[in-house]
Amino acid sequence: MDIVPLAEALRREAIATNERRMLVLAGDRERGYELLESVLETLAVGITETTLVGPEARLRCEQLEQTGADELLGTTRELIVLDAHDDLQPNALGKVVGAVDGGGLFVLLTPSLEQWPSQRGRFADSLAVPPYSLEDVTGRFVERLIETLRAHRGIAIFDSDTETVEADGLTEPAPIRSAESNPATSTGNDSTRPSPPRFPNAAYEACLTDDQADAVADLESLFETDRAVVLEANRGRGKSSAAGIAAGCFALEGTDVLVTAPDGRNADELFARTEELVESLEGDRSESEASNTPKRDGDAVRTTAGGRVQFLDPSAALEAISGTVDDSSFATDFDPAVVIVDEAAGLPVAMLEGFLEADRVAFATTIHGYEGAGRGFSVRFRDRLEASTHEVTDRSLSDPIRYAAGDPIEVWSFRALGLDARPPVAQLVRDASPESVEYRRLEPTDLLADESLLREAFGLLVLAHYRTEPNDLARLLDAPNLEARALVHEGHVVNIAMLAREGNLSRETRAEMYEGGRIRGNMLPDILTSQIRDEDAAVPAGIRVVRIATHHAARSRGLGSKLIDRVRDEFESEVDWLGTAFGATPGLLEFWAENGFNSVHVSTTRNETSGEHSVLMLSPTSERGRELADRHADWFSRRFPALCVDSLAAVDPDVLRGVLRTVDAAPEFDLSDHEWRMVAGAAYGPGRFDVDPGPFRELVVHALLEGSEPAGLSASDERLLVARALQGLAWETVADRLEYRSASQCRRALGDALVPLVEEYGADPALEVRERFR
Repeated sequence: MDIVPLAEALRREAIATNERRMLVLAGDRERGYELLESVLETLAVGITETTLVGPEARLRCEQLEQTGADELLGTTRELIVLDAHDDLQPNALGKVVGAVDGGGLFVLLTPSLEQWPSQRGRFADSLAVPPYSLEDVTGRFVERLIETLRAHRGIAIFDSDTETVEADGLTEPAPIRSAESNPATSTGNDSTRPSPPRFPNAAYEACLTDDQADAVADLESLFETDRAVVLEANRGRGKSSAAGIAAGCFALEGTDVLVTAPDGRNADELFARTEELVESLEGDRSESEASNTPKRDGDAVRTTAGGRVQFLDPSAALEAISGTVDDSSFATDFDPAVVIVDEAAGLPVAMLEGFLEADRVAFATTIHGYEGAGRGFSVRFRDRLEASTHEVTDRSLSDPIRYAAGDPIEVWSFRALGLDARPPVAQLVRDASPESVEYRRLEPTDLLADESLLREAFGLLVLAHYRTEPNDLARLLDAPNLEARALVHEGHVVNIAMLAREGNLSRETRAEMYEGGRIRGNMLPDILTSQIRDEDAAVPAGIRVVRIATHHAARSRGLGSKLIDRVRDEFESEVDWLGTAFGATPGLLEFWAENGFNSVHVSTTRNETSGEHSVLMLSPTSERGRELADRHADWFSRRFPALCVDSLAAVDPDVLRGVLRTVDAAPEFDLSDHEWRMVAGAAYGPGRFDVDPGPFRELVVHALLEGSEPAGLSASDERLLVARALQGLAWETVADRLEYRSASQCRRALGDALVPLVEEYGADPALEVRERFR
């Protein structure tokens, strides 16, 4: 079969089934483009419905680099071409495939399938972190990708060099079911609606699936205050459309609705559904009214009832919620009562928390797509949402709308990119204990040979960490500096750690790092060298625990500690230190401290996705590692007070308490006689902290460092000492955050909290003050 008849057959079958089909053109690149041109001349696909994702504008259509694949999020195309000859980025592949509409065709241009695994592009180069070279990077991810291409339905493979068909990709499907017999195309389920519904019937008639109608019904709960609705779905399930229908209903009642998303394009579908509903219910409007229909990115849909659906970028949206926005173009007449956050997974956790200030808020988020950088929403934010004052309604949408259920290209992409990877079911690991598990090296060759093992291992990483993405699957299989270790219970992965080899860098590389050069990988040595100005920090060799995850059915049993112990046993003779870096929370700090890790640095800025400040921790395994850890712990303890009143001033005091408790340092602590009288005067007499905070800060840092346990100092005392003495927050602010009745009570409490410190560490001048005021 020639390429043109093959492409036509694939397209006809895709349209007939409302599924997608895929065509792989493998072989010489130039010949591949020649064949593709003949296909495009024959298929009835418009230029505006065609996109080429590749390094050059070789076709008469939209062209994007793989690094710009984000532009396809929230959009659909009938035909997308991905040129993978020079490079293949797993994340970009997922974004591109997800943008192909039902009835559409996805074309993948590749080298010869026999040669492709041995080729190295830009992504492979990113895996060659020092001291490794590009020759050390393997092609296992591409090998597995090719296997999936050959194994899955709906994928045609055409050899461009020999012009032969390896697989035609035709599935000869049964006729598509009618709307009456296919729940994926029904128009809503009356039984799920509130009785009586507050949204008009037209809202439910506009729904394309029962799932979507259920989601719209759930959004009716936002008529009440202190409510939150979470819509979760894979891409193409209609969650944004459901949110748009609900937004239109609120606006038709005269309610202002604020819509936000990581980018205005992400909300296009939402606004399109809002417009359709408003126009269908209000009929033809006057020219002046029509001028107010949305043009996105700050414009709005208005209704004759006075309601308005307004898009604002996330920062402006938070300002509008808090009432601090200065833009008079909408501040004077826009009073949002309902907030909808579309593609919420694409926003930082700290920003998502800000939207909880709204009394009525909905979050729509993709669970297996690429709108976000990872799983910050589901891993980090959900706990904070559940702890809020909102009554939360959850809705998962499973019925596809863009294409039919069981679409073979979705099935392929989920498997190829690990998007549907899942840890073992709970019953299989529920009885796991430190005594029942086996320590196992997860070699890439073993993962390739055992699909079940790969799915369990990667699935555990996906569900347990907010930043795991398809690129990580390729790293797991191909990166020379990464290794995986696991605890296995009766053959099933119950706990996994991703490990990165760092340090042991050449003099030239260390100098480049010290002088500001960006060195891939080597996270801990890089920060200690470039930011802390320690040119020798990259001399010792180390193992960084990149991620560690325990199955939810077997947590709090010591399995995480068991895995770290086994990693230490395996590597302590090879390296000088074990290390880790993570978004600091009191619980995680305590876990790592209990396993022998100590803090040496806290980032001065929040992580954009987690919303937390990252902490770096080390656990020495050699004398050289001990020297590295000791000097950085000492430097960290000395600069910590200054950090607290500057870049860490807004951090939760419990986090800073936890950090100090994990610093293995004892810097010199020597207050003068006068300084001791200042401190003791505030503890026992009429002295004031505000007159000279310096000695108080020194005393608090010394008292809270690891190993220091002043008798009689409670957790609430420590919070107060951190917030006022270290962070320098105003009395009124401290009183409000720590729930004191007044600033005066807060001042008295600080004096009381200083008493145990003076009793424990006070020199003679301090004790003399104590006796005078007793």
